[in-house]
Amino acid sequence: MTQQHYDAIVLGSGPGGEGTAMKLAKGGRSVAMIERHQKVGGGCTHWGTIPSKALRHNVRRLMEYNSSALFREAGEPRHLGFPTLLNHAAQVIDQQVGLRSRFYLRNDVPVLRGEARFIDPNTIELIMPDGEHTQITAQHFVLATGSRPYRPSDVDFSHPRICDSDQILGIDHTPRNIIIYGAGVIGSEYASIFRGLGVKVDLINTRDRMLAFLDDEISDALSYHLREHGVLIRHREEYTKIEADNESVTLELASGKRIRADLLLWANGRTGNTDALNLAAIDLQADGRGQVKVNEHFQTAQPHIYAIGDVIGYPSLASAAYDQGRYAATHILEGTCDYRLAHDVPTGIYTIPEISSVGRTEQELTEAKVPYEVGHAFFKDLARAQISGQTVGMLKLLFHTETLELLGIHCFGDQAAEIVHIGQAIMAQPAPGNTLRYFMNTTFNYPTMAEGYRVAALNGYNRVS
Repeated sequence: MTQQHYDAIVLGSGPGGEGTAMKLAKGGRSVAMIERHQKVGGGCTHWGTIPSKALRHNVRRLMEYNSSALFREAGEPRHLGFPTLLNHAAQVIDQQVGLRSRFYLRNDVPVLRGEARFIDPNTIELIMPDGEHTQITAQHFVLATGSRPYRPSDVDFSHPRICDSDQILGIDHTPRNIIIYGAGVIGSEYASIFRGLGVKVDLINTRDRMLAFLDDEISDALSYHLREHGVLIRHREEYTKIEADNESVTLELASGKRIRADLLLWANGRTGNTDALNLAAIDLQADGRGQVKVNEHFQTAQPHIYAIGDVIGYPSLASAAYDQGRYAATHILEGTCDYRLAHDVPTGIYTIPEISSVGRTEQELTEAKVPYEVGHAFFKDLARAQISGQTVGMLKLLFHTETLELLGIHCFGDQAAEIVHIGQAIMAQPAPGNTLRYFMNTTFNYPTMAEGYRVAALNGYNRVS
């Protein structure tokens, strides 16, 4: 048995682990990356963000082609199968893996493959693919092991007609109809993808409304447009039994409904990947969702062991995890960490149409008794949206009634996740540069979607002037 020592060991090569390792390496520390899978990139690259967004992008293009009167003159509507889209997503994944592999090579960060478990607070045991065991010690550890789909014990995920959001990327056919259990971000995105392929979709929501963390107006708009596309949404439902045979899968609900389909996608919750780390050996404990608690510096109860990304819970975003990794690395290097930078991160939801927001919602401002007003720009009124044919959606600005300070940016429609960054940049400016006046007094290229900020700012200002 060999033994190695590093200044820091990072467990998990997703966005959080990558951000940590690169920052530490550039800071002159010796760093090792532990990855249990064959290729780097983590769940984000292989099962989550990258493949689902690649699928969604091409489905949206297909929908645009088939709905355009102009393209109808060029030929008949086109159809693509789910496996065809998966092949394209695999190409994107390979490009991402190649890019990220070069990061580790250039920065002299060895990627050690295998399953890691703690022996004591400064030692892990690595079980490599060939079965060999080795012990590695370090001064600091960063847990960036990500999460996986939650699997209830009474659901048979070994059956070919039942899958979770990881397994869905391995199916070899396009189902005629699908039940999606769970109307969170993942369930909503896959509802858009499959409906865009012409698949009949039953979306089962266990709550009163979809994506309740969103601004109410945006959540309502998503529900409306999913239904308009043909998704059947069932709110306030809970399953009692799932049965599958060679022909179909049947979902029994507590309300008495029985729904049959070719395939069931379970998209209801995720679990942090901490169960195999032997946290008991270092006096740490994960909660029922596999998550560990950290302080404002991302330190666990063991100050030299940090945790970031999905294993600490909210906001569970790849973008936030990357920043958290860099901040944790900064704290290791310098003993300080500006956690405030990680608070106001934008949310991107890649449904069709997509959603993005940053800052507070109307509900939050109302509860906090903050006097605010609203400015809207509807995409149907913007020349660029009319040219592109993407007229569904809106940009919504929330601002303080008296100071005009921007309090929230909410966007629904094509390119929402890009559009929101303009508002994010202005919100982050010190007063008085973070007000509605910036958009009112700035010249935007015309025609652009960015022009919506001027339209929304004037619309809101007219309410208070």
